[in-house]
Formats: sequence, C-alpha cells, structure tokens
Amino acid sequence: MRRSLLAGPVLEVAPRLLGMVLRSTTSEGSVAVRLTEVEAYDGPTDPGSHAYRGQTARNAVMFGPAGFLYVYFTYGMHFCMNVVAGPKGQPSAVLLRAGEVIEGIELARLRRNQPASKKSDRDLARGPARLCVALGIEREGNGTDLLAKNSPIELLDGPGFDGEPATGPRVGLREAADRPWRFWIPDDPTVSPYRPHVPKKRA
Repeated sequence: MRRSLLAGPVLEVAPRLLGMVLRSTTSEGSVAVRLTEVEAYDGPTDPGSHAYRGQTARNAVMFGPAGFLYVYFTYGMHFCMNVVAGPKGQPSAVLLRAGEVIEGIELARLRRNQPASKKSDRDLARGPARLCVALGIEREGNGTDLLAKNSPIELLDGPGFDGEPATGPRVGLREAADRPWRFWIPDDPTVSPYRPHVPKKRA
C-alpha cells in the first residue's frame, strides 16, 4: 500500500478502500476485516466533518499526513475510526463503517460476546462501533500509522473490489445529510443498515 494512494481527494480514496483489509494485533492476538462500507468526510467544505470548524486537539490527526488512523469517542460509549486521506494540511478522512471478519474470528466473537453462527458472524463488524470492538481498537489507536512496517494496526491491499460501489447518504448526520458520500459493496451482508438523523424530542 502506497501512501500516495490515500493522499488524493477523499471522494476518490473512500471507494478505493472497499475490499481492502484492516488488521489489528494486540497481546490477545490478531483480527482482520475486509472493508465493505465506508463514508467520506471532506474537512472545511463538509459541515458533517469534525474538521469543518478548524483544527483542535481532538481532530489534529485529520490534518495529515494520509494513512494515519483517527479514532474518536462518540455518544459517551463508542469508539469509531477513520483513515486520514488527502494532502497534508487539508483535513479529510474516511469513516470505516463495516467489514467482514476474515482472520481471528474466535477473538472477534469473544470481544463482541457473540456465539458462533452465520447471523452473529455477519454482525461482528457490522457498524463503526462494532468494527472497533471486533478489532480491539480504542483511543490508544488514534494517530497510528497504518502503513508503517510492523504497525499494530495495518491497512493492507486485500482482495480489493473491482465492481461499481453503491452510494447513498451518510448515516445519522444532522448537517449535509443529503450528500451521497457513503460507499458500500452491493449485496454484501455485512453492510450496516441506513439510518437517518432523528432529532431528539424535547421533554
């Protein structure tokens, strides 16, 4: 994997990640997933991006270089992760939404507290929070170079995806909700269901 492949426009990088493999190795062992669903976030031009209002301590990794992991905590309970894309200084990232566990499935089941079954295995990394849990990725993974030799979290070429990706609006966004910047492998059972943003009702 060359860093230059991730340094292009995020709307080109995002679908390119489909079919690639993310492998995480910890003291417990290794788990790898084939990526099946992603979302693009385009920094200062994108109200849905964490970098829309500029650089902060939280989003600093998004400002490059490309190929690093941006991990954040959301809703007070979940971690989500992104691959940083685009030229250095132009913050953009690709949210990893779902994947198929292709290595270390027993460890992934243990982390997700799921039994061995076709349905449970489909759901092991189906959604961005589940994906982080299955791979054992938490806040400490933020800033990891995914392309460095012997990195504990690696982005690998994998089988790839040569077809035409499906596209649609990103999940759960309040701002820029209509942009079709979610990409997924059509008919793949590990892709997560689409859910629009639902405003909270005032008491």
